[in-house]
Amino acid sequence: MRLYVLAGLAALTAFAQPASAEVKRIGPPTAAIARATVVPAGSDIIYVSGITPAPTSAAGATPVTFGDTKTQTLSILTQIQDILKAEGASMGDVFMMRVLLVGDPAKEGKMDFGGMMEGYKTFFGTADQPNKPARITSQVAALVAPGMMAEIEVQAVKPK
Repeated sequence: MRLYVLAGLAALTAFAQPASAEVKRIGPPTAAIARATVVPAGSDIIYVSGITPAPTSAAGATPVTFGDTKTQTLSILTQIQDILKAEGASMGDVFMMRVLLVGDPAKEGKMDFGGMMEGYKTFFGTADQPNKPARITSQVAALVAPGMMAEIEVQAVKPK
């Protein structure tokens, strides 16, 4: 009987642990991103396609507007958060991120890395959600619609 109780407690403890605790995150805790992440074998992984920002202009407006890089990053990460939540995961379960930024005309055609980071820091490395993914950020010539300056894809571990 005692063995079954201990096994049951061990099973409950295993289910109580968030999946993000299983991911090994390598790098200094003060860095904005993990230098690397290690996902345990046998983990379920969610692959979220590149997500683009929701329009900030009224429906049917021409041209369609999406806001600045920070606004677009917040829109995208909110959409990703909703996708993960629907699958039983959270932003804390994200272990890899790819960010594509278009040059901002207001910044002489250079990507607005600072604006992206302002939006990013709302979701990662906070007191409520301290986990940070490994990440790449690249400037690209264009995205699928004029005015889009950001697209983000992520991979996350799904809690068991």
